[in-house]
Amino acid sequence: MSESVPSTTTPSAPAGKKAKPWQRLLPFLITAACFAYLYSRLNSAATREGSGLVAYLAKSFENVSWTHWLALMIPYCFLYLLIDSLVVWAVINWFNAKIRYADILPIRASAYILSLVNEQVSKGAIALYLNRRDGVPGWEIGSSMLFLMFCEYYSLMLWASIGVILRWSQIQEVFHVIPWIALGSLVFFVFFHLFFSGKIGSGTALRERQIFRAFRLAKVWHYAAVIVMRAPLVIAGVIVYTLALRLFGGTVGFGEMLGYLPVIFFGAAMPGPMHSVAILFWVLLYPDRPGQMTAFGFVMHNFFIFFNAGVGLLFLRRASREMFG
Repeated sequence: MSESVPSTTTPSAPAGKKAKPWQRLLPFLITAACFAYLYSRLNSAATREGSGLVAYLAKSFENVSWTHWLALMIPYCFLYLLIDSLVVWAVINWFNAKIRYADILPIRASAYILSLVNEQVSKGAIALYLNRRDGVPGWEIGSSMLFLMFCEYYSLMLWASIGVILRWSQIQEVFHVIPWIALGSLVFFVFFHLFFSGKIGSGTALRERQIFRAFRLAKVWHYAAVIVMRAPLVIAGVIVYTLALRLFGGTVGFGEMLGYLPVIFFGAAMPGPMHSVAILFWVLLYPDRPGQMTAFGFVMHNFFIFFNAGVGLLFLRRASREMFG
């Protein structure tokens, strides 16, 4: 069974559903739990050194060359915007409608403002934008955004496996499970693609749901193309985070960071403000330096999201005008 990209003349946005109280509270509960754990680790480390908590944390910032740090982070943020927009543009053109890259860039940038709370919410904003601006049915865009998140998982898992295998003897043993998870994910993908391509389970009601439309259309090369297009972001991230960690006094090689960073990015994708899970992961990776790792994770992830949100403000007026007329 095959599908063609339909006309965009008939809008069909999904009806909005009010989030349940626990769904609204969950991101903040996760954030509170992360910071409670960080506080306990930092307070214990400060006590051992006979220092106050604030003074202990301040020491982690004293010797950082902020000029060099900004020289790393600002180009990385702009590179991320350009490539991330390219990936979104490609997926929408494959599965939904022919849209110019110049029309995707403003809403992708503006959606970073919503990423301050949750990256998935920002993808929902893209679906609303294209529904209002071009009449693309909301469920179709939602399906494409789900496809993107699915590919992002496999991209991170692939790079994490490469990093762990390259640094097998040096990396912490807890990461040795990652290649096995990747292998299980690969087996799952084979059956997943066979199911949605109609090779097995043809006619099943689950397969025909609107939210899975992009997966019914997708060929194997679509998944591979997204992973390839996102590869420069992973490589750039490894370089930037490795060099930035050294500015904070850390000693880590590029291969070791390749094993760590995709796992950190998994944490950054968890719901909750300030990327609290990602900050927690840095402390778990380097338990002997909780102060440095908390400071490093906090400034890295929060500068990234706030800088991108600031860039998004530059495009917000145009995106709002095109969305709401």
